[in-house]
Amino acid sequence: MLAHNTSESEFEAIDNFHKTQESDIPKSDSGDSRPTQTRIRIRVPKEYHQEPVISNLISEYGLTVNFNAALLGVKTLDDGWFDLELNGTSKQIETALIYLNDLDVEIWSNSNNADEETW
Repeated sequence: MLAHNTSESEFEAIDNFHKTQESDIPKSDSGDSRPTQTRIRIRVPKEYHQEPVISNLISEYGLTVNFNAALLGVKTLDDGWFDLELNGTSKQIETALIYLNDLDVEIWSNSNNADEETW
C-alpha cells in the first residue's frame, strides 16, 4: 500500500530532471549483461491506474525496481508520480523505457547528458 507523504521534499527537485524523449533512450550492446541502474521519475496517467504498469517492469522486463517516492491516492482522479530506481542490464532498462514511452507515460531523467547515465 502506498502512503501519501505530505512532505514535498521528495519531489521538490523536479528541476533536476528533464522530460525524456525517445531519442534520449540509449541503445545498448546486445551482449552487455553487466548489471546497471538508472533513476527516473514517471507520471502515470489516471487511465492506467488499474493497469500493472510498474509491475510489468519487474515481471515482463526483469528489472528490480526501488521506489524512492510516490504520489498516488487511493481514490484519486489525478495522475500518479513515481520516483524509481531501475536495476538490471542495459538491454532490460532500454526495453522497459521503450515500453513506458509506448504507453505515453512521461519519463523524466535526472541527467541532461546521456553519457552521465549509469546504464
